[in-house]
Amino acid sequence: MVYPPIGRYMAETTTIVIRWETKARLDELKRHPRESYNDVVDRLATMATDDEPLSEDTLKRIEEALEDLKAGRYFTDEEIEA
Repeated sequence: MVYPPIGRYMAETTTIVIRWETKARLDELKRHPRESYNDVVDRLATMATDDEPLSEDTLKRIEEALEDLKAGRYFTDEEIEA
């Protein structure tokens, strides 16, 4: 029987350097103890990616809001609650 080379079906991998605190946080985010770090990071990256871009109207409203902030046109929490 002939077996294909092992490397043919293995995904490419790389090594990254992270702080121990970051590794501990990734450990806490595992859904189960045997979940791989790759799966945890992939899940987090998927959650952080927005597949639906902002509309032109929304972008325009954000720009207007930023201009209002820069011009000092805003209310504090205290002013709103008064």
